[in-house]
Amino acid sequence: MIQEFFFPCLWAFLASVAFGLVYNIHGGGILICGLGGALGWFVYLAVQLLPIGSIPAAFAAAAAIAVFSECMARLRRCPVTGYLQVALLPLVPGSGIYYAMRHCVAGETQLFLSTLLNTFGMAASLAVGAMLASTVLRIVLPHLPQRHKKT
Repeated sequence: MIQEFFFPCLWAFLASVAFGLVYNIHGGGILICGLGGALGWFVYLAVQLLPIGSIPAAFAAAAAIAVFSECMARLRRCPVTGYLQVALLPLVPGSGIYYAMRHCVAGETQLFLSTLLNTFGMAASLAVGAMLASTVLRIVLPHLPQRHKKT
């Protein structure tokens, strides 16, 4: 059971760190990106254990990554887009696009359409999950009571 979660999360962490280097993220931000990618894969795999499918799992993973990225960006006083984009990259359905085109070239129309629709659903759920969680956090966080330091 641990191998089903640990290794995919480790690979997502390493992939996010590598993309963080490509995106020129410096210092501790690279580790934050890696943790975001690992968190996304963990949530994706955990939600897939429920009998609801991969599209809601991608939505939940994107929402978790967006919340994590917003919190880390506020703590480090950095833009959230770098953390969010890099952490979402391991979840992008590249294999779905590949297999859809493979079925299209082979003339397998039914498999092509089902794979393509699933891929579009995954991509849309990633976008909507990240956007919705980010928007809700940006609306809610300013209204929370803040602790002021006593001088």
